[in-house]
Amino acid sequence: MRLKLETIKTSFMSESMLRRLAVAATVGMFLVVMMGSTVTNTGSSEGCGNHWPLCKGKFVPSYTFHTAIEFSHRLITGLESFLIFGAAFLAIKLRPGRRDIQFLVALMVGTLFLQAGMGAWAVKRTQHPEVLALHFGFALLCLGSAYLTTVAIRESSSTESKSRLPVPASFKRLAWASVAVVYGVAYLGAFVRHDHAELACGTDWPRCNGSLVGTMSGPEGAHFGHRLAATGAILFVFGLVVFARRFRETRPDVLRSTLIAAGLIIVMALLGGAVVISKTATEATIAHAGVMALLFVALVDVSQRSTARAAASQPASTLSTARFAIPAGD
Repeated sequence: MRLKLETIKTSFMSESMLRRLAVAATVGMFLVVMMGSTVTNTGSSEGCGNHWPLCKGKFVPSYTFHTAIEFSHRLITGLESFLIFGAAFLAIKLRPGRRDIQFLVALMVGTLFLQAGMGAWAVKRTQHPEVLALHFGFALLCLGSAYLTTVAIRESSSTESKSRLPVPASFKRLAWASVAVVYGVAYLGAFVRHDHAELACGTDWPRCNGSLVGTMSGPEGAHFGHRLAATGAILFVFGLVVFARRFRETRPDVLRSTLIAAGLIIVMALLGGAVVISKTATEATIAHAGVMALLFVALVDVSQRSTARAAASQPASTLSTARFAIPAGD
């Protein structure tokens, strides 16, 4: 009896550890995104020189402003790696029969390696803006997959019997299309930042150098293209809101998620204007990147909710009742 109780206690502790690690990995990845944006927007990308993984040839470098920011970014990324590896290990161990979780774990770990590798490559070799923008893109993918992993783990360990009514297939397609569009906007925004084209339209907003339509070539074309893509993203997100209102009685959770995304995309657009009007003030550019990351997660959440299985909260096969049951008479 005592041995079985100890086994049950250990199992529940493992489950609790898995959920906490998954949440910590998601929050930590958001901090990595914010620190990466801080490095870029404070001009601290060369704060450690061309040394990696060392910083100016040392494990702990001497303090300067730019060195401290770049070193902090690397330190947080290193700590985040341990969180992701820990969550990935426990998820595979405790959910061996869940292919969706295994896929998300592989995506999370893979994009972590990609974004870290892109960061190291940028330190060792001078890169074009198109390549540098991928660093931010991979970080967003890692954040999104970490969030989805956390949600899948939470729902697979739930013992509540609650079913989710399906949503129209066209809404699912629109939701995932919105994720792709916003990801494109994020990539273009990162490209504009690394190409130093933030003020290619002057300090006019929403106009571009005094005109409603900018040219589509050179830095101005990149900047105006980013604005056009952002406008398209706004239309997509508000289209989701209008669509979700049709089935708000059966799936109010989806409508709430779309409303959160709509609020975030409006804030993102306003912060984009603030970046231009303030002549790329550091606070505005960092906040813009942060809201973009939150918007991406919000749309991933909408898409996840719309594609979740009808009984997504059923206990995972690996968490069967037999595992924790105490035989009668013990």
